[in-house]
Parts: sequence; structure tokens; C-alpha cells
Amino acid sequence: MAINPTNPVIVQGDGKVLLETQHAQFDHARDFLARFAELEASPELLHTYRITPLSLWNAASAGMGHEEIVHTLRGLSKFDVPEEVLQTIDDTISRYGLVRLRPHPDDPRQFIRVEFETLFVQRKVSTTATGEEMLIADGRRHYKIDAGMRGIFKQRLLQERWPVEDLAGFTEGDPLPFELRDEMKESGRPFAVREYQQEAVDRWFMEGQPAGGHGVVVLPCGAGKTIVSMAAMAKVGQHTLILCNNQTAVNQWVRELLDKTDLTPDQVGVYSGTEKRIAPVTVATYQVLTWRRSKRHDYEHLHLFRDHNWGLLIYDEVHLLPAPVFGATAELQGCRRLGVTATLVREDGREGDVFSLVGPKRFDLPWQLLEKQGFVAEALCYEVRVPFSSRDRDRYERAGENEKFRMASENPVKLDVVHTLVERHPDEHILIIGTYLSQLKRLSRDLGAPLITGETRHRDRERLFRQFREGQIKVLVVSKVANFAIDLPDASVAVQVSGSFGSRQEEAQRLGRILRPKEREAHFYTVITADSKEQQFAMKRQLFLTEQGYRYHIEEYAAAK
Repeated sequence: MAINPTNPVIVQGDGKVLLETQHAQFDHARDFLARFAELEASPELLHTYRITPLSLWNAASAGMGHEEIVHTLRGLSKFDVPEEVLQTIDDTISRYGLVRLRPHPDDPRQFIRVEFETLFVQRKVSTTATGEEMLIADGRRHYKIDAGMRGIFKQRLLQERWPVEDLAGFTEGDPLPFELRDEMKESGRPFAVREYQQEAVDRWFMEGQPAGGHGVVVLPCGAGKTIVSMAAMAKVGQHTLILCNNQTAVNQWVRELLDKTDLTPDQVGVYSGTEKRIAPVTVATYQVLTWRRSKRHDYEHLHLFRDHNWGLLIYDEVHLLPAPVFGATAELQGCRRLGVTATLVREDGREGDVFSLVGPKRFDLPWQLLEKQGFVAEALCYEVRVPFSSRDRDRYERAGENEKFRMASENPVKLDVVHTLVERHPDEHILIIGTYLSQLKRLSRDLGAPLITGETRHRDRERLFRQFREGQIKVLVVSKVANFAIDLPDASVAVQVSGSFGSRQEEAQRLGRILRPKEREAHFYTVITADSKEQQFAMKRQLFLTEQGYRYHIEEYAAAK
């Protein structure tokens, strides 16, 4: 029976939710759905979401209950919400916290007590493969697990649809009291933690309650994830290990710590391919931790996790966590953990491991809300569609399926488009970003612009980034190194000429390069070959940004005859 046919939402029996993009309530409905559902498709007029167990469990961990979801969903729906969907929401969201971990009252260093909401839950969980393997009878009425099995237990039970609420608390690391500065050391300008950054820390820490001190904060690039992390470090006040993706990010972390806290250089160490000094705050790369001589050898540097009494682990770009670090994290559940990222999307589908091993999503702020408040730059997104030449179109049609994506990505017509876009923004700092080196080398040569790739020496890379920041270089061509933390606050235009298939996280990271607050609008161009495999993948790439409220303006480029 119809409730209100003028509403913007249709909920289907399979858990899909359709949202009209032209509706007056679109922004409100989008922000609501993003809290407990995943965006699957975003064509111009109708967006498709799917309600999943993990999205509901993240919502539950953030305090969102069944009644709030159902009441608001009914208020936005054109028709009755199908009964099977209501039942799924209730059954799924209510499972969070039915299994809880608590400190063991007698031997907390060796064991963790497992609590069950009811005897029925106890029977169901104890007869799962994980329960039979790990649960130990603890007297007549209780169960326990070995403390070292804490992470594996949560990880496996999540796979069996029993999300565990971890209230077992944390062991204390070595103390390190320090404070954030009132003004930045380097520039002398005033410095203060913003209100939303402090809220993110507070929701993560939860006033030191057993449920707090582990989890993920999701904020757009340029919104201050590093500042949130430093505020969390100051709140905990203990030795901290910070893990990030590359040497450039390591250097930026060190600069930020020394610029915005009263930590001294001897208190901040680096553990990477070029330097290995452990200090009360140590910044390391994922690459050095996952390095080994061959597949037959052990990971030689994972001992860094265990050899020091850390009080806090920080995972920068937590959506990129490599598998061996997941394993080490599973062993270190007694340590507080903070993951920060612009997007929790993982292309390998391991979001569940982030949930169980690092912690649930504690804070997530829509990008466009920060844009309206002036904390990130206003960004205009464009998809520029270019044709093949008639000769290249013939070659493309004859090519095998595995070749077509790269042929479309390296379409020579794109070179003309990039020249046009650079000329459109003569006074801007412009990043040209791509995946294929032959394409980037030609663009670098034609534009007379420096090129930075993974092979560029770190010293040269830092010099070019500095010259770009200082305005000596206006156009910079970069490979996939631009997907990760690089601090280029003046960059206001990004032109993406090729990417990694349908990677939503890459789309988010690349847009993030130009979102530092500035007086002018930021422009993000994605140049794709029309009517090709690249265009199909581009629709997938844009999903994440569409969910954040961005819309892509389509431009058709007519090549010269």
C-alpha cells in the first residue's frame, strides 16, 4: 500500500534502496542512507544503495539503532518497506554486541572472558567452528579465550555473522605526556584543533570506556586526519607507533609532529627503508614492515610491533593495510588502535577485517558538509569524454578484452585534451595524474613539466614538491604516487588521464590532492575514452564521490579531423 508516492526512496525486497537524485529531499536522504547502507550505482537520475550486514554493524557501533533506521526509512519511502527488509535490519543490527569480550576477573593477562547476551546465543556461538576451536569452559557458567586469540576470535566470528563488541580494554604502554601547540612552530600562525576534529577524537576515545580506544575515523583529504591523530596521541599520552604508506608520508608526519606538538626531534623516530631509529613516537612505512627476502622467508621487521611497549597504534590510510599487517594487528589487540582514512572502501573486500581488527567506524563526516563550512575547498568534478581516432577505434574493436582498457586509457587524443585543460587554468597549480608511464613521460615532455614516479629518487621528489608548493613549478606530472599522502596545499586543478580500473579509493585519494582550503574553487577532471571499457570502469570509480555529494559534469571533446 502506498505511503507517499511523492517521497524520494523505494526499498526493494532484496535490500536494495533506490533514491531519486532530483528530489528536494535528496541531500537529507543521501546523508541518512550513507550511515547504514553502501552506494552501489550512481547514474544521473537514480542512485542505488544496498543494506549489508557490515554497514548495519558499523551503524550499530556508532549508536544507530533499529528504530531510528526503520522510522526514518519509512518516512522517506514511497511505499511500505518490505517486511523481509525490516526483519533483516532488526536481525542484523541486533546481533552487534550479543557476544562481548571483557577482562578476565582472575587472570586478565592470559585470558579474556567471553560473555553472551542469552543462553541461546551462547549455544549458537559455541557450536560454530570458531567457538569449538577457541572457547574454553571457565567454571560452570562462563567461557574464556586465550588473550592472544582476541583478534583472530573477532575476525572469524565476524565471518560467521557474529560481530563481537570488544570491551576487554587495553594494556598501558610506556607514558609519553605531551601537548599540542597554540601556534605552529614553523610559521608562527595560531593553531587549534577544530570542533569536528575534537569530536572525532572524543567518539574514538569514548572517555576511556572499555568500548573506546579502537576504531576508524573517516575524513576527507585536507580535513586534518593527521591533526585528529595527534590529538588522540595527546589524549592517550603513551608511546605511539604510526604506520603509513610511503617515505613522503613519513616525512610529512615528522614535520607535522614537530610543528604542532611540543615533542622534540629525539622523541620522534623513523623506521623505513632509509633509517631505522625507534623512539617514543616512531613513524614507519607499511613497505618496510612487509619486506622479506623471498616468499620462503619471514617478514623481518614485524618484530617492531612486539619489541616495544606501545600504547597506541595509528594506521594512516587504513584502507590500504597490507595482509601481513592485518596478521600482526590480530596479535596486538591489547594495544589501542586508531585507523584514519578518506574512504573505508577496499578493493579486496577486506573491510570486515578492518572492522574486527582495527575497530568499527567511530566517526564519518560528509565531504560536502566540510566544504560548506570552508574547511575543504569547493570542488567541481568533470568527466571529459574523448573519442578514438577512426584508426584507433578499429584497432580497439579488434583487440582482446584484456587489452581494451589500457588502449582506452592511453588514447593519444587525451594529450590534446590535457593541453586544452592546462590552457584553461593559466594561473593555477595543476597536477596531471596517471597510471601508465609511457603516457606520463610523453605528457611531461610535451608540457615541459617535471615528472614524478615511483622511480624518482626521494631527494628529487621532495625538491620538486617543494618547488611546486613555492610556485616555481606550476604544472607537475605524477604517477600513482599521487594516490597517497602528499601535502600540496596550493594544488587547485587535477587532471586524471588514467587510473586503476574501477578503484573508488583511488578516485577519492586523487580528488583529495586538491581539497586543501583555498580562496578559489578546485577543479577535478577525469579524461576518459567514450564508449569504451574505461568509461564503464569510470562509473564505478565515481561511486564514492557521488555518495559524498559530488556530481560529475560531462564534457564531450570533439577531436580535430
